[in-house]
Order: sequence, then structure tokens, then C-alpha cells
Amino acid sequence: MTSESTSPVLKLSEYEVTPIGRVDGTVQVLGSKSYTNRHLAMAGLSTEPTTLHNALLSQDTLILADALRAFGHVDIAVDEAKNTVTVTPNGNKMTAPADSIHMGNAGTPIRLLITMAGLAEGKTVLTGSERMQERPMGHLLEALAPLGVNAVAVKGNGSPPIEVEGPALSGGRTDIHGTVSSQFTTSLLLSAPYAHKDVEVHLRSELLSKPYVDMTIAALKRAGVTVQRRGYDWFKVAAGQRYQGGDITVEPDASGMSYFLAAAAILDGRVNIPGIDSTSVQGDVGLVDAFVQMGCRADAADGSITLEGTETLQGIEIDMSNMPDVVPTLAVVAAYAEGTTHIHGIGNLRFKECDRIDAVSTELAKMGVTVRTTADTMTIEGGQPHGAAIDTYDDHRIAMAFAIAGLRTPGVVIKDPGCVTKSFPTFWERLADLGEAAA
Repeated sequence: MTSESTSPVLKLSEYEVTPIGRVDGTVQVLGSKSYTNRHLAMAGLSTEPTTLHNALLSQDTLILADALRAFGHVDIAVDEAKNTVTVTPNGNKMTAPADSIHMGNAGTPIRLLITMAGLAEGKTVLTGSERMQERPMGHLLEALAPLGVNAVAVKGNGSPPIEVEGPALSGGRTDIHGTVSSQFTTSLLLSAPYAHKDVEVHLRSELLSKPYVDMTIAALKRAGVTVQRRGYDWFKVAAGQRYQGGDITVEPDASGMSYFLAAAAILDGRVNIPGIDSTSVQGDVGLVDAFVQMGCRADAADGSITLEGTETLQGIEIDMSNMPDVVPTLAVVAAYAEGTTHIHGIGNLRFKECDRIDAVSTELAKMGVTVRTTADTMTIEGGQPHGAAIDTYDDHRIAMAFAIAGLRTPGVVIKDPGCVTKSFPTFWERLADLGEAAA
């Protein structure tokens, strides 16, 4: 299975999803975007060649690959047919490029690079799309100063463009807030082995999206770097450790699989996802348990996840602070459940590619679904949604979640379907495969 897509849907301004009957099939999901980004960043610091297999070659990960190339110290070869990325150090110093690096709307990559740029010779400027220039980075910039890195928001608003001077990552102790994004902590940990002194990271507040930091630490361990920790309050990375190269196989993307599990849930069908099970530290695997609470049946052992839907879903109350990326998926499923679903712990969704709380509630309302929101909650009254034209806000997760609604409800039109390339370029092919399996 390749990440390369030839689907004509990507070029359309809008696409009406065709409803299907009860689904029963196996879906091959591309590699994890989160793991691909982390392993790419680590490979960009390693002195040994690294090859990623089953890598996700999406807009975000390719933007990161291009950005790493811009520092001039590594060569990167992408094989779309084989879903591999090979990163090879070329002996040059890591040097800030003369021009600013444009990161589009790639949130994780730009946050990883803000700290990495502190290792490069010269002044690096990282910028992005209009939405990116609204996204908060202030907590990360504040945390870098005690570590020796002068990183500032050019406009003084805590958002990109960000200017970073290096090489300057001396190490030491720093404190960071965990309430906006776990990516800030991940950014510090990924570059920490290359600081002059040990790096200690202390959390000033509760860390949101904890499983993403678990993924980071698992990725570091796989590449030969040890992190000491005390729960989610304190982390220490000893200086002098170095990332090992070699071959790394990226496990399937738990966020990407969520849409097909959702299809099984609302269609009273069955979907199998091979290559991932409940042992994964990806937080989004927790969506399986949420669907079970709603009445579905699941088997998540022995290297695959199988979900079987139920004729009548039930609303639930759930804290989704550890799996924010699949909130739109659960919200769409909740629209078909009996009773009320209350989702809380999701305030950081307001700082994603769009304000996902507002986006989901607005689009569900178009489908006749009652949704109430607060700063960090969403309450959905289940019922019988009707068709509507869905605005996607240049947000891949809004597009894919509402596409699943179209498998059950006639008249669901997805605007800008090409935005799925950010994380799942072959999404429309996989959706078509579900339809063929149901035919």
C-alpha cells in the first residue's frame, strides 16, 4: 500500500459521499503521522543513516522532510512507491537557511523545529500559513530561554514567524506549561540529547494529551536514547546520548483508523485494522473503548483491531483529553446515538488547524443535530442527521469525520476534499474500498 494518491476526488471543490449498506471488511491504514514526524526529526539529528518503512508520506511529513533538507546537513530520499524515507547525514554542519522556512499548516513539525533550530548555526526563521501565524507557541519559546536558546515571535504575539538563533542549546533545567499542547514537551525532549548539559523539563501544569509524550519517549528509546521521568511532571535527558540509525517500521496511524472504525459503528458493520492493537501507546487507540461503551464489540489483541457496530448506539460521557484528534470522529458517531454524549477535556481543540469545537458543532447543526459547547466541552444530542454541505476549514480531520456520516446519510457533501492530504492522502481510495466491500 502506498501513500501516493491518484484519486480525482482530491482535485474537486466538493464531493458528495455515496451512502453504503452494512460494511464488512479489512482496511489497510497508512503509517502513523505522529511517529513518522518524530522519527524524521530524530533521523535529522543522527550521525547514522536512517530508513523509515511504512512512513506516512503526507503533506505534514513531507513539509518536515523539506525543512530538514533546508538546514543542509542531511540528504533525504523519499520513495512513494515503497512508503520509505531515508535520511543520510552528509557531513555538513547544520546551518540556518538564508530564507525563512515555510511550514504551511504543519503544527507538529514547526514545533519540533523550533527547538531543533537552536542546534543550527545562524538565525532560522520559521513561518507558515495564515492559520499557523495564529497558533500559540509562547510556552515553548519561554521554556527555551533557560536552556540557552533565544527564540522569539517576530510579531511579538507568541505565534509564527519564529526567529531562532543558534547554536545555543546549552541545556539545564526549564519549566513548561502543559495546558496548550504536549508538542512543546515533545519538542524539548527530541533535541535534548544534543544539548551540552543534561536537560530537565518540569511541568508547571497538568500535561494534556499525555499519550503523545509517551509516544515520544517510546520513539526515543527505539532510537537508543533513554529518558528518566516521574510520571508526567518531570523528565530528564542525559547529555551525550546520540540517536542510532538503521531501519524503523512505523506502525499504522490510530487517528487514521478512527474513521473506518466509526463507519462500522454507525453502519452496524464490521471493520478490521491490521498492524495495530491495544498494546500501542498511541492515545487514539482509546477510541475503541469509547465505541465499546456506546454498545459496539471489539477485539484489539494479537496484532489487529476489529470493531463490530450495533443497531442502537448509546450516548456516553467521556474525557477525551488524551485523544483530542479523534474528537470529531466520536462527535459524528454520537450524532447517530440515542441520548446525549458529553465530551470534556478538549479545550486545546480550539488551537488546532481550526477551532475544532466550533467547526464540529457548526457542521453538525447543519445536519440537524443539537450541539452545546463551552470553552472545553461539547454535548451532542443524538438523532437522525440529514444531509448538508460541510465546510471543512482546511482541516483534514473535519473532512474525514464528516465523510463517514455520508456513508449512512444521503446528501453529505464535503467541501475541499483535497485537504485530507495533510495526514491521509489515500483516504478517499480507502473509503471507496469500503463501498466496494459493502456492494
